Amino acid sequence: MTDFPFERLRRWPDVEAPNLYAFDATDRLLLETAASDTGAAAAGTVVVIGDRYGALTLGAAAIGARGIRVHQDALSGERALAANADTLTMTDAFANVELDADGLGGARLVLLQLPRSLDALAEIVERVARHASDDVTVCAGGRVKHMTRAMNDVLAARFGSVTAGLAKQKSRVLFARDPQRPTGESVWPARRFHDDLDLWVHAHGAAFAGTGVDLGTRFLLDFIDGLPDVRDAVDLGCGTGVIASAVARARPALRVTATDQSAAAVASARETVAANGVADRVNVVRNDGLSGWQDASAELILLNPPFHVGATVHAGIAVKLFEDAARVLAPGGELWTVWNSHLGYRPALERIIGPTRQLGRNSRFTVTVSVRR
Repeated sequence: MTDFPFERLRRWPDVEAPNLYAFDATDRLLLETAASDTGAAAAGTVVVIGDRYGALTLGAAAIGARGIRVHQDALSGERALAANADTLTMTDAFANVELDADGLGGARLVLLQLPRSLDALAEIVERVARHASDDVTVCAGGRVKHMTRAMNDVLAARFGSVTAGLAKQKSRVLFARDPQRPTGESVWPARRFHDDLDLWVHAHGAAFAGTGVDLGTRFLLDFIDGLPDVRDAVDLGCGTGVIASAVARARPALRVTATDQSAAAVASARETVAANGVADRVNVVRNDGLSGWQDASAELILLNPPFHVGATVHAGIAVKLFEDAARVLAPGGELWTVWNSHLGYRPALERIIGPTRQLGRNSRFTVTVSVRR
């Protein structure tokens, strides 16, 4: 793959910075390791899962794969792949699919960027084992520092043969063959009832916090009785839909739009709001931030921003969401944010949104309200 122009790939519309890259050594190793199988594969039998910005998909196409099916959890990843394919004149090389019978049926080679979450991996391998061909080979690559023995165990739970390749440039590939077909219904999404919140949480494997409720969200929920009296609200980066469900239940007259760029989060949130009886007042959509939303159209936005971009701690994603909120909030509209106190987001909120006051602070988190100028 030395002749593939990796350096031309961009992360856009995801956060871009000098220390953030659109490809890594795992992409290169997966493509090199599976090069002969990829080039010889019949059209439509190669599936790529977890491609971040297009390196795996477009690299496989450059080797000779045709009719590649690709699944990416992040909408920004889908858009980056499309933009990079356009740059390289490779837009006809692939199609985006779901991890279902249509997306995985007949697959004989799966190229997988290993997720860091074991639950995410467990759901992926269950679906591949259920739907792919009997002779499928899964090539699952990752950075050695993020790989654990438990990943082998997750693969071995659904495949009769799991072996490991040699490490190269701090990356490694695991090979899984002989799928063991699951019987009965899928265990995904998982579900859990939280007695203290009187709330069901449903979660697919790749959804942040799974069926739990992260501590920042819990802290924000302590303050929702003080929400302004508005007709509509946005749960930005809704995850599994906990905030949207709790707010809709606390305010029966309020309509909530819950949005997330993660396909797993959106599917989870739809299950969660339905389980809590508020699906008629909560609309869950997949979107990259608030792209496409009308300027000055929202009265209230609630946000628990991530502070990682992939495996890197980076404030860029939070700033991007603050800027989205600033554009979409009407003058006088409010952004309610919970954030890790050590990140010190208040100056950014003041600068980007407007006057910001603190509602509460504990040993780890701060809840603020920012009013759009």
